Amino acid sequence: MSAGTNTTRMIAGPIDARAVADAVRSPAYGAVLCFEGVGRNELDGRPVLALEYEAWTEPAEREMRAICDEAAARWSVRAVIVHRTGRVEIGEPSVVIAVGAAHRSEAYAASRYCIDELKVRVPIWKKEIYADGDAWIANTPAEGPSK
Repeated sequence: MSAGTNTTRMIAGPIDARAVADAVRSPAYGAVLCFEGVGRNELDGRPVLALEYEAWTEPAEREMRAICDEAAARWSVRAVIVHRTGRVEIGEPSVVIAVGAAHRSEAYAASRYCIDELKVRVPIWKKEIYADGDAWIANTPAEGPSK
């Protein structure tokens, strides 16, 4: 991934967080912030074995690019979002957001904006697979047992 290419996308395999961060590096930036959203092993006291993601790829990528463009306009940053589909094991990243900015305050604000907007606007569906065999499926942060 080079900084000059559009790297905001959905992918079916593991995400290379370093490559995502490298896509926003610039000599003009004093801050490069990389957020990894990883699968955790429990939700509300229930053991989680893995996550599975599905997405409507074209609209998802279009909306993620719009979110990155909005962050760039608002904070003068470069932002990239990569989200994974398919099975994600506990501890693996399902989403990586990288932001390059002149200063850390803009990088943190833009990164927070990107993940919050992604959760609300992007057509991605998550299935949590519990140890007891149950599953929970959601496509917005307001659905399901916990945010």
